[in-house]
Amino acid sequence: MEELLVYAILLYEKLVTENEYNKRLDELFLTTSGNDDLLYLEWETDIKKAIIYVRTHIDYNNLDLEQFGKILMSKLKVIYSNSSDIKRFASRMYSLWESLPGNIQNIEPFWTLCYADDLLSWGDEEQTRNIYEHMLNYYKD
Repeated sequence: MEELLVYAILLYEKLVTENEYNKRLDELFLTTSGNDDLLYLEWETDIKKAIIYVRTHIDYNNLDLEQFGKILMSKLKVIYSNSSDIKRFASRMYSLWESLPGNIQNIEPFWTLCYADDLLSWGDEEQTRNIYEHMLNYYKD
């Protein structure tokens, strides 16, 4: 469910499309068709209800932070590399941070989403990019 939580959060923030979410849901369902949560989500046609379902059926106390983080950072790398406006990207990342589960907001690398844009107010795009790139490579082996 960690992967679907990433997709649900990114979809809510309009950082991935509904089509991307549905494609990944289909792939996950085909590999673990006995999962009742995935079955429910396959049948749910209202995307808002699907996002709410994912967010309310996760056991946040047992969330695999490493798996969640690796998936989130890999998706954010693609978004970052396709973003030409660092200010817009930074604004979206702060909003993303606000959407993260409260119990992980203050843990690195997720905490970075909250403050990485601070240097933009002084015009320091280079350092801001360095901070984001460090965050995006946090799980690099």
